Amino acid sequence: MTARITATSAETEGDRLPPVRFALDSHTWKEIAHLLTNLPMALFGFVYVVTVVSVGSFLTLTVVGLPMLAGGLMGARLLGRFERARARALLGVRVDEPSPLPLSGGRGARGRELGFFARLMLALKDPVGWRTMLYDFVRLPWGVFTFSMVLVSLFVLWPVLPFLARGLTNVDRVMVRGLLSPSDELERRIAELESDRGVVVDTAAADLRRIERDLHDGAQARLVNLAMGLGLAKEKLLEGQADEHVAAMVEEAHGEVKLALQELRDLARGIHPAVLTDRGLDAALSSVASRCTVPVQVTADLPARPAAAIEGIAYFTVSELLQNVSKHSGARNASVDVWRTDDRLLIQVWDDGRGGARLDGGTGMAGLADRLGAVDGLFVIESPEGGPTTVTAELPWRERVDA
Repeated sequence: MTARITATSAETEGDRLPPVRFALDSHTWKEIAHLLTNLPMALFGFVYVVTVVSVGSFLTLTVVGLPMLAGGLMGARLLGRFERARARALLGVRVDEPSPLPLSGGRGARGRELGFFARLMLALKDPVGWRTMLYDFVRLPWGVFTFSMVLVSLFVLWPVLPFLARGLTNVDRVMVRGLLSPSDELERRIAELESDRGVVVDTAAADLRRIERDLHDGAQARLVNLAMGLGLAKEKLLEGQADEHVAAMVEEAHGEVKLALQELRDLARGIHPAVLTDRGLDAALSSVASRCTVPVQVTADLPARPAAAIEGIAYFTVSELLQNVSKHSGARNASVDVWRTDDRLLIQVWDDGRGGARLDGGTGMAGLADRLGAVDGLFVIESPEGGPTTVTAELPWRERVDA
């Protein structure tokens, strides 16, 4: 089970459509209906494009020209949506809807609200709108041709009409995918990055809340008790009561100091362990493994240290997985293997426990998957009931830049 389902291009419809037969089945009639409706749709789209472009270009000499052209491009998006729905219903073509323009309440790169002119330029530079306009403009001759061919074939060439309809609609499928689909990999990549940014922001906010909670409930509470205890001891010393009671209070305060220091060390290790910074991933993972309740064998085969961010994610991934091994697996042995393959850093954590681990099992696996997915990583769990469990994590390798 992977951390992210990567967006894929539209499936090749020829693999899913039934083979062409001489009989006029339901698929053939749908294709014929699409070819016959090409003409009215092409006429409407051609008139719309010519009107919008000509009138909008002419009126650019006035203040209403560019807004009218921008509105026409937004209207073209609606035409494209209708054409995608028509192709989906009659041709079986599945084309993803493009991302909407962030015109309503949109924000710029610095987080400020977009003004009227910024939104206007965004609409005028919309590649989806322009490609839809191009689609509607070039469709007129094709619509006339397909309408005429199918209409004549219904009376003259009906025995070969299924084959003719399949060939003509295959051209329609190519045009729909080529001009009405999202901006290929670029737009899909933008959508992925927007989603990943949200995951990173949520993860950072959760980490800050965890740090705040640990400070408030742990070290801060102990330091408050320490201050109160030292204050009482000071008052008794000023009153000349240097007895065993004061010595006990100082001893208790000394114990609170040691506990507070230990909690602060644990908290600092949870934020970013010093051993990871000083000695690298191999030593840091060995340190984590030594605290696991299950014997863990660590093998790290890394020719160099990756970037600090990748190193940190790898460390916390292994740390979280080994905590799950300690708490939930019931294992007797575990192992951690880390190695580099080409431009990827691979991590594999294995244990011989009871198995049954899942992303939705409430053990933090989903959070790990989201964190790895935010940096183009993968997260795969193989955990049948009865075990063993193998978790494989994959991260992009980025070269380390020393400060």
